Amino acid sequence: MLSTDIQEQFLAKLGAYRDLSLKTLIDFIPDREPKKYLYDLVTLYPKRGGKGFRPGLCLAACNIFGGTTAEAMNSAIALELFHNAFLVHDDIEDESDDRRGSPTMHAAHGVPIAINVGDAMNVLSIRPLMHNIFTLGPSLTWQVFSEIEHMVLESVEGQAMELGWRQDNLCDLKEDDYLRMILKKTCWYTCIHPLRIGAIIGSGGAMDPDVFNRFGYYLGAAFQIQDDLLNLVGDQDKYGKEICGDVLEGKRTLMLIYLLNTCNQKEKQKLETYLAKKRSLRMPDETEWVMKMMKKYDCIAYGRKNAQNLAGAALKEFYTVFGHMPESEDKQFIESMILYMINRDY
Repeated sequence: MLSTDIQEQFLAKLGAYRDLSLKTLIDFIPDREPKKYLYDLVTLYPKRGGKGFRPGLCLAACNIFGGTTAEAMNSAIALELFHNAFLVHDDIEDESDDRRGSPTMHAAHGVPIAINVGDAMNVLSIRPLMHNIFTLGPSLTWQVFSEIEHMVLESVEGQAMELGWRQDNLCDLKEDDYLRMILKKTCWYTCIHPLRIGAIIGSGGAMDPDVFNRFGYYLGAAFQIQDDLLNLVGDQDKYGKEICGDVLEGKRTLMLIYLLNTCNQKEKQKLETYLAKKRSLRMPDETEWVMKMMKKYDCIAYGRKNAQNLAGAALKEFYTVFGHMPESEDKQFIESMILYMINRDY
């Protein structure tokens, strides 16, 4: 557990990076029509108070390895725009109703407009990357572009795996399948590439970005499992998304995969039947039964144990990667994030 003082310092630093990134992001949004159906909506999700992990990691890594916040800011806000574009499209694909305490983009404004807003976010993320040429020069700008290209490709491949599993109602997945999927869908764009990009910029291209891959994987995997746990047992007001939404959507979380591999044959057949239905046809009492099965087979405890183990591995890798660097607020910030990822309640 983080001490109260260290947690407050971490949250203050995270909030400062988030607010600065948001202000810079807003400055990149065109001040022209169509505002009502496009540009006013682009900032809707970012303004709802996301945690800002991605820009925070990018900016902190840049500072640790000799750069400045200003040098990494364009890349940080590009990461945040890509992230929010993913969220808009994910919410449509998952048929989600809530995002950060308010209706999802498509629930409030319709699917066609939401898809277009997500597309616009992807396009708008290119401009700050182009602006890197003025501060970073052509070589580093190209390196960052290459990182972004790999990040986006891995993310859509991971999303394809998850969507395909649900579409084909795969019920014989293993823990390794889940970890491979979240490496692609979550770890690369949540942790690995923000760290790599920040360090590349901070070191002027001298840093080997591959040294962050293991640390970012462990950190991102712990983050994703904790996020999946919060969807099952979190506080609705704090979490900002519908509790048990992942069960309703049939997402193959680590806990659901564990349940499928642990329950008896009769229970598995009933669970497979539930998962084969469209979300709109899954009844509340059926979803409640799934949650009872998770409790019966200690799926929540299993998920927590895995998140803690991954966080422990991330902490070990942190000392390997960052241990030789001078002590600083940013180094403390990244170390604190490891424990915060698995102890957060929203």
